[in-house]
Amino acid sequence: MTSRTEALVGGAVGSARGRRRPPRSARLLRLAAVVAVVATLSGCGATAATSASTPAPSTPATAPAADARAGLADPRTITGPSTAAPVADVVPITKTPKPQLPVTVDDASGTKVTVSDASRILALDVYGTLAETVVGLGLGDRLVGRGASNTLSVMKKLPLVTQNGHELNGEAILALHPTLVLTDTTLGPRDVQDQLRASGVTVVFFDSERSIATIGSQIETVAHAVGLDADGARLSKRVAGDLAAAKKTIAAMAPTGDDRLRAALLYVRGRAGVFFLFGKGMGADDLIGALGAVDVATEAGITGAKPANSEALLATNPDVFLMMTDGLASTGGVDGLLQRPGVADTAAGQHRRIVDMNDGQLMSFGPTTPAVLLSLADALYRPEAAK
Repeated sequence: MTSRTEALVGGAVGSARGRRRPPRSARLLRLAAVVAVVATLSGCGATAATSASTPAPSTPATAPAADARAGLADPRTITGPSTAAPVADVVPITKTPKPQLPVTVDDASGTKVTVSDASRILALDVYGTLAETVVGLGLGDRLVGRGASNTLSVMKKLPLVTQNGHELNGEAILALHPTLVLTDTTLGPRDVQDQLRASGVTVVFFDSERSIATIGSQIETVAHAVGLDADGARLSKRVAGDLAAAKKTIAAMAPTGDDRLRAALLYVRGRAGVFFLFGKGMGADDLIGALGAVDVATEAGITGAKPANSEALLATNPDVFLMMTDGLASTGGVDGLLQRPGVADTAAGQHRRIVDMNDGQLMSFGPTTPAVLLSLADALYRPEAAK
């Protein structure tokens, strides 16, 4: 499995502590392919975090940013793990959505699709972004099932339609009689999605790329597919405002220049071979940058996902690891993580500096991302506030 992953994700690792940056990889691999491989290797889907913390609001408060840095310690001197508080479900932009259907869309698979019925929806992708957006548009009560990544509280009682992690279960999907399936290529097998279309179910594919920059366009694209263009524009505008406020607050909390935290996102499942550094193109670079930190994997020239062996960890030497809560638990918690080769030799390992967050929220890149960023910033820069 490891050799297969290395062949797909590649990426060179260079020294991250030196000022001279190494040459970047000549080719940026598609995010969807990498995530699909990692999900297949993991055999384990994202599940809700078990943190007892009170969820932070999904629409962040715009507290004055000027005082945010005052009195805060140098984040590189903070020791010990922190768990970022889970955020609340997205607040719907309207309580009474009125889809204007039918609509015809040219989806990401190159197919012209006519949507005439959005009464029973399945929104399935490895990040949980599509379902979160549907809820944000006010159509949460029309969702009839969920995938392993859907950790929204409004979906917790819905039947699961994925198996073995992020593998679609065609029989389970058809048993729910969906009238509309919103999906992408980050989960599969593709044969199931094609079979759904062949059976008469309306299936719309969306772009699998995720980043902070694509949140607005993704919201509007999903909104168009369900006949809610005006509500989509309103939700996109609200999220953009929330993002601007969150970034302003974080900019006041985070050190600048050479004093910035050096961070890496670790993806881990279990105690065996599923152990990766996420580099450029995986979304981690965007997330870490928005937190005012340096993504050491991207700085080292890593693209896609690279096995987190001793060489890669020591070359990047982060001050802090970002991880998914269930992923950290699956490897034995902080103590188990530190037993992996190379981890204890990094600055993050020596200071036991690991920040974890709900698996379904850390990299969702949807309407709750502003609140996710603020929650992570608290865990990074003032961990006492995150408790």
